[in-house]
Amino acid sequence: MSFRTLTVFLTCLSSGIISMAQTAEPAKDPRIGQIITQLDAVRAPHQTAISPDSQWVAWVVNGKDGGSEIDAALLTNPSAIHRITACPDGEKGSENEIAWSPDSKKLAFFSNCNSEHQQGLYLGEPGSNTAAHRLTTFHGYADSPQWSPDGKRIGMLYVEGATRPSGALAAMKPPAGVIGVEGLEIQRVAAVDAASGELAPVTPENLHVYEFNWSPNSQQLAFVAAPPPGENNWWVAKLYTETLNGPQPWRANDGLKVIVNPTSGKSPIFGLQLAVPRWSPDGSQIAFISGLMSDQGSTGGDIYLVPSSGGEVKDVTPGRKASPAWFLWIDDHTLGISEIAGGSSHLFAYNLSSQQEDDENSLTLPEGVGSGQQMMSVSVASDNQIAVIKSSFANPPEVWAGTLHDLKQITHYNDNLKPAWGKAESVSWKNEGFDVQGWLLYPANYDASKKYPLIVMVHGGPSSAVTPHWPGVGFGAAPFSALGYFVLMPNPRGSYGQGEKFTQANRKDFGYGDLHDILAGVHLVANKYAVDPERVGITGWSYGGFMTMFAVSQTDRFRAAVAGAGIANWQSYYGENSIDQWMIPFFGASVYDDPAVYAKSSAINFIHNIKTPTLVVVGDRDGECPAPQSFEFWHALRDQHVPTQLVVYPNEGHHFVSRDHQRDVLERSLSWFQQYMPAQ
Repeated sequence: MSFRTLTVFLTCLSSGIISMAQTAEPAKDPRIGQIITQLDAVRAPHQTAISPDSQWVAWVVNGKDGGSEIDAALLTNPSAIHRITACPDGEKGSENEIAWSPDSKKLAFFSNCNSEHQQGLYLGEPGSNTAAHRLTTFHGYADSPQWSPDGKRIGMLYVEGATRPSGALAAMKPPAGVIGVEGLEIQRVAAVDAASGELAPVTPENLHVYEFNWSPNSQQLAFVAAPPPGENNWWVAKLYTETLNGPQPWRANDGLKVIVNPTSGKSPIFGLQLAVPRWSPDGSQIAFISGLMSDQGSTGGDIYLVPSSGGEVKDVTPGRKASPAWFLWIDDHTLGISEIAGGSSHLFAYNLSSQQEDDENSLTLPEGVGSGQQMMSVSVASDNQIAVIKSSFANPPEVWAGTLHDLKQITHYNDNLKPAWGKAESVSWKNEGFDVQGWLLYPANYDASKKYPLIVMVHGGPSSAVTPHWPGVGFGAAPFSALGYFVLMPNPRGSYGQGEKFTQANRKDFGYGDLHDILAGVHLVANKYAVDPERVGITGWSYGGFMTMFAVSQTDRFRAAVAGAGIANWQSYYGENSIDQWMIPFFGASVYDDPAVYAKSSAINFIHNIKTPTLVVVGDRDGECPAPQSFEFWHALRDQHVPTQLVVYPNEGHHFVSRDHQRDVLERSLSWFQQYMPAQ
């Protein structure tokens, strides 16, 4: 397909199907509006940080009237909340991305107040009457501020002149110009002088940086990076170190060194991905997580060590039956780790010499936890007190702080919120030699004497896992439960939570072993719980959208389906998406070298088997799972006279940002299942 033809196709697809989306409104069940109103009522903290001296805890929370605000409290008096802001009285804005200075006196944060609606970096002092001080204003996209240990500089990820947030989840630019050459937006580490506010890029202009970490002496950086385009090349990124040149801008090839190269066949982590680089306190080693990871930011694998000067890579968590997602150094011999363990959150101290966890410093929670900086991150003070945000299906998000075994609730924004959905239960089963876990939501107002329909919701990834969290407004399980459905959220092979062998078990096998695991879970739930076996549906987004498309081509078990941002044809997908580098670790070769392995997992090749009514939804600027995949599936179903509908949402990427579109997808999905397998 020529560039012009592709552009015309996308334009026609967008205009034609969006027009249908605007006119074909879903049937309105009055309960749906009530559910969405409750989901909208949560005031969610989404980032927290404890000061290094453990005196203060700060957090970012949704504003009452939009945007976000920063609050802080003394741990000795958490009810006395101090607002930290750059906004004049009465002015609204978004303030976020908090980071404490090493001496605990200042809190760095981003704000778009006082900056002519541009984002700026500010310093605030909790507990003082001094207004927040602006250090600098950004002309682009900035993220992840991190103080150097000496307190002299604040590093951050920075895309100068950015037109969109960095990453593959955001809406892609419409195709124009020389593809892959023009308009590239490269994310670098920039450092801001904490005294003068002078900002300078400090990593090479030909490397897109994904994560970074300061050395203990503040003179070096460790960072994960790859050549641009950044959205595509995270899967082949390397670990670098760089010696800084003081306040001057970067000078090419000064002190830059490749420490770990997973694209080399000699590497013990060949073909795997890197995340969470962290210097040891003495500066002699760098630890990082490596594993088969399908999305940047969704982290899981084993933890490895490498000398900071380069050398042999060593796995220090081998054979672990869980998936470490984040860690920090407690001392030169001990790591503090947070991991997914069978769908739950596990926090613990880990001795590197014995490769054993400290049972006295270990905590497993049937809740989702994190401080908001990275997946499952924990904010830790110098005395090892911590701050996290906890939530579950039953409890809305709040900030908690204290010692590992004595966490106290700091915020109380949502104390009066109660779930409109049913209780959650962890379920486990065995299939084909694997231990599989999932979460089951009961229907609201459950009556054991009745039979209820079941919806299977498959997570994205596949390298991911369902852990308990309070739901947001968008596509999710809780609204189905609130309308009277059981909802099974399985973590089949390919997921995190059972160790790296389990995560890698669906390589070159998409839609087969993982689908067998899911069907075994459906069988268990249908036999053990009050499920009507004739009313079982399936849905999911991203990889879950693919699994939905593929499942209905392999079995008639499902009465109805909703495929969100799915993949119907892996062969055509390879040449359409913006992130084709992710596919080779999972399929073993490119589509041009081994088309058969892609063909066997493509639902389009089994289209004649499908009888299940299927709703298909997607964003028109989705680079991860492009709209033509949904169009191809919908077109084939329509040709086979299978009940179907395609809805394409304008200006949306893989992650929808419009609240109206988030609500519309949810309403349409609920209405689709109500039409074909109603809850009695």
